[in-house]
Amino acid sequence: MKSTVERILDIEREQKRRRQQPLTNYNKDKVHPKQMMFHKCQAGNRWVFGGNRSGKTECGAVETVWLSRGIHPYRPNRPDTVCFVVSLSSQVSREVAQQKILYYLDKQYIADIVMVSGRRDSAEYGIVDYILVKNVYGGLSKIFFKSCEAGREKFQGVSLDFVWFDEEPPLDIYSECKMRLLDRKGFIYGTMTPLKGLTWVYEQIFLNAQQDDEVWHITMEWADNPYLPQDEVQHYTQTMSTEELKSRRYGEFYSQSGLVYSEFDSTVHVIQPFEVPHEWYDNISIDPGLNNPLSCHWYAVDSDGVVYVIAEHYEAKQSVSYHARKIEHMCNQLGWHRDSSGRISALIDSASNQRTLASSKSVAELFYEQNIAVNTRVNKDLFSGINRVKAYLKPEVGQPRLYIFSCCVNLIREFKSYWWGNEDRPKKVDDHALDELRYYLSSRPEAHVPLNPPKSVITLDKENLLRKHRRVHKQS
Repeated sequence: MKSTVERILDIEREQKRRRQQPLTNYNKDKVHPKQMMFHKCQAGNRWVFGGNRSGKTECGAVETVWLSRGIHPYRPNRPDTVCFVVSLSSQVSREVAQQKILYYLDKQYIADIVMVSGRRDSAEYGIVDYILVKNVYGGLSKIFFKSCEAGREKFQGVSLDFVWFDEEPPLDIYSECKMRLLDRKGFIYGTMTPLKGLTWVYEQIFLNAQQDDEVWHITMEWADNPYLPQDEVQHYTQTMSTEELKSRRYGEFYSQSGLVYSEFDSTVHVIQPFEVPHEWYDNISIDPGLNNPLSCHWYAVDSDGVVYVIAEHYEAKQSVSYHARKIEHMCNQLGWHRDSSGRISALIDSASNQRTLASSKSVAELFYEQNIAVNTRVNKDLFSGINRVKAYLKPEVGQPRLYIFSCCVNLIREFKSYWWGNEDRPKKVDDHALDELRYYLSSRPEAHVPLNPPKSVITLDKENLLRKHRRVHKQS
């Protein structure tokens, strides 16, 4: 057992070693697994949503130094790069992003520093305008430090290779920076603690509402950082409110009104697709839309009554005949069953029975003409339907009875963005997939689960399979 003096000396030696080679030591033994996932990701628009001191800022600073030096170990390097490091204010830039970059950027690789205020020989105490960095290809890279408080106009006129947003920028500055990247085919990364609620970042990045393949994010919390003292973690956990913990510890977005389906956990309920036995195939559910999206999902049920959402069609501004072709194509891919007349059966919102002045036929009739026999007799009671979904997500006894294949991206997104509004009702926004999920689950008989149900060999095998798929999902 080491004495207190020996432990202090060990700490001082370790701190000295890291000061001498901070970038080398970061790559060797300081980086934690989620930081490495960020560095290895090849997406063009990467974000880390992290609690305070989760290691998110280290990601951004090291990424910037690697790219400016041309020594990134996981991405294609470029000579003579130009980048913006964007902070909320000049003061925040000096205290956070600027400080971190100067820490990881060895002085021998700095060709010049241009200051806004302060002296270049003690740049860490002043405000830096830009740094000229010696690139391994023989040229010079530029790191510009920008402040959101300066306004959008100060971000114009420069072609960039990459941008690091340290904390959440205003939307107009984000959009302007994206334009600066076009001609050099540049990319963005951001590191932030979500303290402002459900802003544009929640919609465009976290939910990826536009389903942009280049958008990627990861969430970090205190437990992900093995270098954070546990006694400090415990102290701050006890002194913070539930809302503060969600953002400052777990890096989660939150709204004062709260999520309707707070039971939903993507690490539990979202699984990787597997080959579903045809005898599990049950029904299709549709929430129709013309200008709004039409949502359609395929549902399977195993011998224990566990529901799997296995496929999705979700698209706006299309005709009934277009949707019918898409639904039939998916059914053919899956080998989905049909009724005795060869038609596809599906549940649909009862509003599809209505005729309008613009059409002599209802949506239900139009689907029937397209070989899809829709059943409009669905239970649309909102509150009983919500309670039914909640019971499937988190039953009183046993494991969840609802799992969603990861390919059903719109249903998963809606689960994450369905919030309570006024008068104890959910906000009627972006809920098409959740509506038809309610129709389907409400059509099923109520399950009666014994307090201690015996598990068959098949059930145990299935649980092992689900655990395997959840592990794969977490790793991806």
